[in-house]
Amino acid sequence: MFFHKNGNDGQGRAGRALPLLPLRDIIVFPHMVVPLFVGREKSINALEEAMSQNKEILLAAQKKAKTNDPTEDDIFQMGTVGVIIQLLRLPDGTVKVLVEGKRRCRIRRFLPHDDFFLCEVDAVDEVAGSSVEIEALMRSVQSTFETYVKLNKRIAPEMLMQVQTIDDPARLADTIVVHLTAVKLHDKQEILETTDPAKRLERLFELMNAEIEILQVEKKIRSRVKKQMEKTQKEYYLNEQMQAIQKELGERDEFKSEIQELEDRIKSKRLTEEADDRIAKELRKLKMMQPMSAEATVVRNYIDWILNLPWFDKTDENYDIDLAESILDEDHYGLKKVKERILEYLAVQALVKKLKGPVLCLVGPPGVGKTSLARSIARATGREFVRLSLGGVRDEAEIRGHRRTYIGALPGRIIQSLRKVGTNNPVFLLDEVDKMSSDFRGDPAAALLEVLDPEQNTTFNDHYLDLDYDLSDVMFITTANGLGEIPLPLRDRMEILELSGYTEFEKLNIAVRYLVPRQVKEAGLNGVDLEITENALRTVIHHYTKESGVRNLEREIGSLCRKVARQVVKDGEGSEATYRIAAQDVPRYLGVPKWQSNKAGEHDEIGKVNGLAYTFYGGTVLECEAAIIAGKGKQVITGRLSDGMKESAQAAITYIRSRHEELGLDEDFHEKVDVHVHFPDYEKKDGPSAGITMATAIASALMRIPVRRNVAMTGEITLRGRVMPIGGLKEKMLAAHRAGVDTVLVPRENRKDLREIPKRVLKTMRVVLVEHMDQVLREALALNDPDALFGKRPRPMEYQGGKLVTFEETDLVEPTVEGPGAQQ
Repeated sequence: MFFHKNGNDGQGRAGRALPLLPLRDIIVFPHMVVPLFVGREKSINALEEAMSQNKEILLAAQKKAKTNDPTEDDIFQMGTVGVIIQLLRLPDGTVKVLVEGKRRCRIRRFLPHDDFFLCEVDAVDEVAGSSVEIEALMRSVQSTFETYVKLNKRIAPEMLMQVQTIDDPARLADTIVVHLTAVKLHDKQEILETTDPAKRLERLFELMNAEIEILQVEKKIRSRVKKQMEKTQKEYYLNEQMQAIQKELGERDEFKSEIQELEDRIKSKRLTEEADDRIAKELRKLKMMQPMSAEATVVRNYIDWILNLPWFDKTDENYDIDLAESILDEDHYGLKKVKERILEYLAVQALVKKLKGPVLCLVGPPGVGKTSLARSIARATGREFVRLSLGGVRDEAEIRGHRRTYIGALPGRIIQSLRKVGTNNPVFLLDEVDKMSSDFRGDPAAALLEVLDPEQNTTFNDHYLDLDYDLSDVMFITTANGLGEIPLPLRDRMEILELSGYTEFEKLNIAVRYLVPRQVKEAGLNGVDLEITENALRTVIHHYTKESGVRNLEREIGSLCRKVARQVVKDGEGSEATYRIAAQDVPRYLGVPKWQSNKAGEHDEIGKVNGLAYTFYGGTVLECEAAIIAGKGKQVITGRLSDGMKESAQAAITYIRSRHEELGLDEDFHEKVDVHVHFPDYEKKDGPSAGITMATAIASALMRIPVRRNVAMTGEITLRGRVMPIGGLKEKMLAAHRAGVDTVLVPRENRKDLREIPKRVLKTMRVVLVEHMDQVLREALALNDPDALFGKRPRPMEYQGGKLVTFEETDLVEPTVEGPGAQQ
């Protein structure tokens, strides 16, 4: 027997040293007999040591069962002293041992030993008082355990008799907790560590009630499932009997009649040769199946899909170009390019009779009429119209369908839409094609490649149908807000038609012709004398909307009409009052103006330049400010700018450093000052077209020369000062016109884009075509003698009143400033 040197022999009292057997997923309680399988070397050594002494061993549980090599910290401090009743060595090297728990004990400390855990333990005294409260608690626990045994069939009924005879509260708790198999290990350890028998019984009572509640719910679920199974078996049996009775009576078999109906439809339906062979094969398969089987339902659905598709069903097209043109003009104002392209298609179709459907991509900001234009195209061509929104689609199966091996499989949205519209030559609108995304389920944009390629879509193969379907007669039209999110291979298969934002004049015409009459009708004001003046509409356009399209404009006009409708009801429907809304009345109806028009500054200022930008709302005037502070050459660019704009700012600073002599700056000026460039507008900005704007602002701040307030500019800058072309010139020029700017500096290579600018805008402005930054500074800075600073250089090309007034000998041929949009 082991003893600590400061201990005594007391029969299991303080200071006793015992070998430890760590337990996994089990707690051994006093009076509990349990077999254990031991395989770890340390544990086997502990058993051998105990057998060589008095067969007593300490049984304590591990905190984590998965720990194969536990340390002292991995073992609970409270355990049970047990006696080995029987030990048997097995052929695989493990040991089977039968132990009986005797009493609780607490580990005082671990003693050093290499072969096994050796612990100095303290005995735990359990004082069980006898009172009426404990007696009542014992009876409650015994009664609850009886209920638990009735619900849990895994406990032998004889255990109830044994529990009823126990009159010791401590032993009663330890005996019952052993049979609560669903209780978690930490809860059992908590009961083991509870030395007060009364508290132990209370905790045991709580655990048993919780288990009883779970067992009652499980019993209800089992009963409900059993009833459902019985009901299903009964229905199956009755169905079989009914079919047998119908067969005996000679009644018509529904399944056979359904087969006959399918055969009749197949005979009357014109299909491709491949589809004919496939549907005949599937019908033969269906005849051999049980009508109630799941596979029969799948085959029936497949045949039904094939028969419902418009394989050769087409609508008669309209080849009358004059009628088509009048319909397009009736529905939409402007949009010359798109209308011309549709009329070209109809003209060629009228001559060729068989033309592969064009794939048009209408690109433009929200609200310019892309979706409604597609509807008008369908009306003008005499075709049916079907729309498929691709916004948020991220699964390739949405386009090509699922294979029939999947439960609930269906064809893709292309085939579904054709079945819905009922013809094989509709105008098919794929809306928001730039809003698709991809994930682990595939890339829908890649699946669209086959759909939109005229060379491939004659044999479009849907995964569900697994048949070639001809989409070449379909006129596909896609819409997008921008080309940046459309993959290049997909973009290559489409004919891009850009719809720029509407000008103020176009918005006014659209409002007068379309929006006001529509909103008057929707508000029920057809019989009311209502007049909304053009100046009132201009006020709404300038101060209550900020967009490229007319969607918000229509909402505001609708709000005006509803306010008038309310006044009409208030005055009485029979009233003959006249309602006139002028510009000064608009705030009374719509409230405080939401937007202020972008106007150029009132004074020439140092370091402040009017830039031109193309945003989500269309063109806008963007102020650029530059400040010079004494410092050590730090450069700060702020205003929610993209990396591209920051790189343009670096290029602008490098250009100014390379021209320090011409600009009258010290060679090391950049080492003595900090440069801060800021764009006050909080909207996010992108693109390199503000390069010359930032360069002008920095040069003005360094030279202390003001920038002319009536000048705006746009253009990309290179390190050598060249001005590179930009996009969105039409929208930017319109923004400058609205802001009251009369001089605009644009890259010379954008000269061709001036044809897109309305004549009435060009006539009021001076457009200077620049190709070098020196020309920009000459025009923008308020210099008394530009030649003294830059020397005499060739003047840049210049348009005034829409006509070329300054040019070089190499530019004798003047381009015609006309074309779509120039007639306004």
